[in-house]
Amino acid sequence: MAVEHQEDSQILLEQIMPQIAAQLRVAMGNIHTALTRLVPEEMPEGEGSTGQSAAILCQSYYRLLRLVNNLSAAPLISQTEPLETKNVELVAWLTELIHCAQPLVAHAGVKLTLRCSLTAHVAAIHPSYLERLLWNLLSNAVKYTPSGGEVTVTLRAAAGQVLLTVADSGVGIPPEQQAHLFDGYLEKLRMPPPPQGLGLGLPLCQAIARGHGGRLLLQSGPEGTTVTVSLPDRRCTKTVLREPPFAYGGGFHPVLLGLADALPYTAFTRKNLD
Repeated sequence: MAVEHQEDSQILLEQIMPQIAAQLRVAMGNIHTALTRLVPEEMPEGEGSTGQSAAILCQSYYRLLRLVNNLSAAPLISQTEPLETKNVELVAWLTELIHCAQPLVAHAGVKLTLRCSLTAHVAAIHPSYLERLLWNLLSNAVKYTPSGGEVTVTLRAAAGQVLLTVADSGVGIPPEQQAHLFDGYLEKLRMPPPPQGLGLGLPLCQAIARGHGGRLLLQSGPEGTTVTVSLPDRRCTKTVLREPPFAYGGGFHPVLLGLADALPYTAFTRKNLD
């Protein structure tokens, strides 16, 4: 039975989910072009305006596109081969990403802070995959942190490991749900209810960490959740880097797309889409 269950989950991840994603992409083809013409430059005041309605539609589109990307990426969860990497200066890389995310996260009433005592640090990573991991963790953190709360991203190096931590001051994860955070998508009764998604985000993060030769650790309680990604602190001597086959973000704001699940409709104005 265990072997059959493993085979079924592999078919789900490697065949069914990507096929669903491909069909959805076709249906979504022309919607974005029409939406961007309607979205206002700034959010108008008052309820029920055309601009507000367009922003809500754009928010829904980005959330759907984010879901499609996760479905396309599902084969990564069952992948056992290591990811290709290249040497990246992590402090500048992470600082730029957080700088881009801060004004968007502010729309949710959440303060996003980066803590890093390193002036520079080079390590071998796959930037596109690790960026996806960061957006998934930040999206979860912001989504479950009430307005007025804080999300803190920390980067440090210790004992041969690079440690990337995302901590929030949110509501925490109930203990009964923590046991199935990484496999809930496989069981209908365990799948998170709407609007929490399919439960693919954390399994994808875990797979990306594993592909780097690292691991993902999660702690959660009433005062919030902390997720730490531990990666080997090493450099590579040869770089042959291919972009993820599921990367589909051309023409879309990558940070807005990565955080779409956590942002209110006020973030989806034209100035943020460009």
